[in-house]
Amino acid sequence: MNPSRATAVGNPGWYANPAGRSWQCAAAAQDALAFHGRLPGYAPTPLIELRALAEELGAGRVFVKDESQRFGLPAFKVLGVSWAIALVIADRRGLRSPLDLPALRAAATDDPVTLITATDGNHGRAVARMAALLGLPAHIFVPQAITPAATAAIETEGATVTTVADCYDVTVEQAAAAAAADPGAVLVQDTAWAGYALIPGRIVEGYETMLAEIDTQLAAVGVEPDLLAVPVGVGSLAQAVVRHYRGRSAGGAPAVLGVEPDSAACVLTSLLAGAATSVPTGSTVMAGLNTGTPSALAWPVLHSGLDGAIAVADAATVRAVDDLATLGVSTGPSGAAALAGARAALTGPGAGQRRAELGLSATGTVVLLSTEGRTAAATTAPGRSRS
Repeated sequence: MNPSRATAVGNPGWYANPAGRSWQCAAAAQDALAFHGRLPGYAPTPLIELRALAEELGAGRVFVKDESQRFGLPAFKVLGVSWAIALVIADRRGLRSPLDLPALRAAATDDPVTLITATDGNHGRAVARMAALLGLPAHIFVPQAITPAATAAIETEGATVTTVADCYDVTVEQAAAAAAADPGAVLVQDTAWAGYALIPGRIVEGYETMLAEIDTQLAAVGVEPDLLAVPVGVGSLAQAVVRHYRGRSAGGAPAVLGVEPDSAACVLTSLLAGAATSVPTGSTVMAGLNTGTPSALAWPVLHSGLDGAIAVADAATVRAVDDLATLGVSTGPSGAAALAGARAALTGPGAGQRRAELGLSATGTVVLLSTEGRTAAATTAPGRSRS
């Protein structure tokens, strides 16, 4: 079955692929969950049921996965970063499972490396935090649109920060160039391109912990998810979600909805074009989603297995931040994008067709991935777009 673009003619902010739920892939690796469980301070993040949203969205039940406190950081990113860095060190020193922080720290002392990355906020802070825990230096490149508060948060972890006078995509290029020029450095990037896929793939594996937690938490209340709404930047988290549910041998496959800023919708644009496509980016309050190019590793998975994609405006996510706060959930604009996207897809003119394309009934269960806490939220300053 070919992806449906009927709704895209009148609404360039919507894409649906009715064949998504029938696509299958290899099961995701489960090793990261056990590793995270051995780290100090590990605990599953809350899965919060919000009955008021179920009524609004026309669903049976709505849950929010609250990533506002993950290992003491205000975002989920540390799950992927910690697992990828652990494997970098294990590979260099020949360590075997089970991996834990003391063994990794000792190995890093014997064979120190500088961890380099580009970030628009939470990913870079997670790299800096892991570097500090392991006694390693970190060099974080940030685009000019990042706020001073986000830069300061990275610096509090002890990292060196370099601001690049350009957009996120160019910042990634400069971080990669710096790592390539330093034989004592390792690039820890959460997006992939030709010739650079191993570490981004391991970062995606690390996100599996969040999804395993969701499975356990939903099973405890006797439900299966029918739709997951996922904020999308380069697409790595959405890749993890699609792979998790398309690799299961039992249980029905839920629909997965990707949500992006309307000013940086690189995955939606790519899906509508049928090929990976870069887009110019400007400024958005959804700073963690302000990316112009899909990850080369995520793109084939999203093209085949993502059920829907939608673009939302800043005003919709600001409203979602406030509404979730009223309901007791701390989130920033990037995390609240999940609710904004679910609202845009499931309510309003044309919602009947979009709901049918996502396969969601009035008794279905919706899970919103709130990927950051409100303390991580910041409005980006206007920045120069990449042409």
